[in-house]
Amino acid sequence: MHAADEIQPFPLLAIVGQPELKTALVITLINPLVGGVLLSGPYGVGKTTAVRSLLDLMPIVERELWQDDGTIRTVREPMRLIELPLNARIEDVVGGINERVAIEQQRVLLEEGILARAHRNLLYVDEINLLEPHVIDVILDAAAQGRTLVRRGPLVRLFPAQFVLVGSMNPEEGTLRPQIMDRFGLRVWVAPLSDARERLEVYRRAQLFRTDPQAFRAAYAEQTQLLREEVEIAREILPHVQVPPLLEALSLNLVQELQIPSHRAEIALLEAARARAAADFRSEVGQEDIVRMAALALRQRRSTTIEAYAAQVQQENEQVQAALHKITAQHSPPAAPEQPIRKRKQSRSTMRQLEQGGA
Repeated sequence: MHAADEIQPFPLLAIVGQPELKTALVITLINPLVGGVLLSGPYGVGKTTAVRSLLDLMPIVERELWQDDGTIRTVREPMRLIELPLNARIEDVVGGINERVAIEQQRVLLEEGILARAHRNLLYVDEINLLEPHVIDVILDAAAQGRTLVRRGPLVRLFPAQFVLVGSMNPEEGTLRPQIMDRFGLRVWVAPLSDARERLEVYRRAQLFRTDPQAFRAAYAEQTQLLREEVEIAREILPHVQVPPLLEALSLNLVQELQIPSHRAEIALLEAARARAAADFRSEVGQEDIVRMAALALRQRRSTTIEAYAAQVQQENEQVQAALHKITAQHSPPAAPEQPIRKRKQSRSTMRQLEQGGA
């Protein structure tokens, strides 16, 4: 894990262009329920620089700290950026036996891993598509369950692990499994800048930052502090933000029109829209929020494989129904009993309600 907390990051607002990149990262800070963000793009386009720039914007969270006397002390401090090294072992990620205690004290102590240290923080996984599959699986399990389990023989210890997940990857080096892609709420394509003047401005700002990082950061300090305050305010407004039923319907129609199978699509879209409304100091989502967030939340979610499979299942269902109609037409079914075997208060059995989509 890098000592990201000691970095003087390049200011987010000093990044040239890339509005989707900056927007998605801020939205994710405001509302963790969005489900994190995946940044895809070639090397050298600023993915990691942008993620580390969030150190200037981290909101304040409450954290519980265990004291030496066994009591718990609650502190308020900024979220941290926890970076997962590419060569991380499963023991580093999940946790394991404290080897020093085992050798010196001849006893087994289960200690936390990176996932537990990421609790209430932002977990950044660079080159996520190059991680070992079993490491990715435990990260996804922890993200879904909000906890991680360390087990060594009969010893078990449970750690909370609720974090904002940000991943980055270069598609040239391979793709992610659909299961992993689906877990990310927002997806950003970080394309190389095509305008020569913007590329020159990237060079000039990078040179100024390398020459005197403190002076460069000072030039953006006021804007950065304003954005940080707005993130804090948006997080306070967020619980009060509502989505009108008409816009819920619009969002669902959009998802269905795109034939997206995963229900995470509408969750990501609506939660991102709520975050955008909160960032704009509003308590109700507007249509513009849906429009602005749609591409971020819904791109790269269609599956031609699932569409073909679903079509095959539908075709087989129709064949089964046709066969049933043909066979049952030739045989008269026995008369149903006039009274059920056991009387119940409800008019239909729960099984019948389930069959008809109720219950």
